[in-house]
Amino acid sequence: MSILIPLLIIGGWLSLVLLSSLLSKKVNSKNNELGRKIIHIGTGPVVLLAWWLKIPANVAILFASLITISLVINYQTNWISTLENVKRKSYGTVAYGLSITILLILFWSKNPAAVCAGVMVMAFGDGLAGLIGQQFKSPVWRVLDQQKSLIGTLTMGCIGLIVLFSISMMQEIHLEPIQILAISLIAVGLEQISPYGIDNLTVPISVAVGWDVMTHALQAMPS
Repeated sequence: MSILIPLLIIGGWLSLVLLSSLLSKKVNSKNNELGRKIIHIGTGPVVLLAWWLKIPANVAILFASLITISLVINYQTNWISTLENVKRKSYGTVAYGLSITILLILFWSKNPAAVCAGVMVMAFGDGLAGLIGQQFKSPVWRVLDQQKSLIGTLTMGCIGLIVLFSISMMQEIHLEPIQILAISLIAVGLEQISPYGIDNLTVPISVAVGWDVMTHALQAMPS
């Protein structure tokens, strides 16, 4: 398959996600977070597409690097306002792009499932935690001046477990349930520490590193 076709598929998906985000702002202009969450969640499946389409590491890294540079420029210029339209100071969007680029550099050639685990937990777990946590009342607390809720934290944990179990079934070596639970708990813990959107960097990288370490531990075990 020509590399152009997979790139067109991925570019088409990202364009659809961006368009949905822009439309959400017009439909519901009062919710500043919705557009960002659509991009946050919608970007995640790109790594699964890239894995399925067998995108080479050099191409994936270049593609992610260009997008990250574009996010930095947009942060300064606010050309696409829906990406940064929040009331609090946050570098989350840039950190998200940077974390994906770092994971591609570290793991794409040798363990793409680790990249998918890190990105998808952040995309779906953290993304849905923010949306659901805002919709339902539950006990709340503050960590480093960031508000967290019980329902949002539980959502992060449950979605993280579902994502990790799903990705485990997609690779040849399946992680043990206790290993998946441990990685999910690390992700939940780090998501609590999120000033300036730093969890968009710490959660994906920690999940991917944990996934890679545990996968190699299973491979090293005698059969």
